[in-house]
Amino acid sequence: MIRRTSAPGDYELAWFKSSYSSNGNEGDCVEVATAPDSVHVRDSKNLPGPQLTFGEHAWAGFVPYAAGR
Repeated sequence: MIRRTSAPGDYELAWFKSSYSSNGNEGDCVEVATAPDSVHVRDSKNLPGPQLTFGEHAWAGFVPYAAGR
């Protein structure tokens, strides 16, 4: 999901946490944000830290793989 900011064509990522990413410790979460052609992933404990960016096809292949683990 993306949010439009004040400048035309400028977007801010809207992050959300997976309900499956925590094993009882609310600090252990993965956050995901979607953009038109990519999916962004980050560690919720380190917001300014590194982010991973996946293309649509890579993400579509990863999700079923991860769900089976």
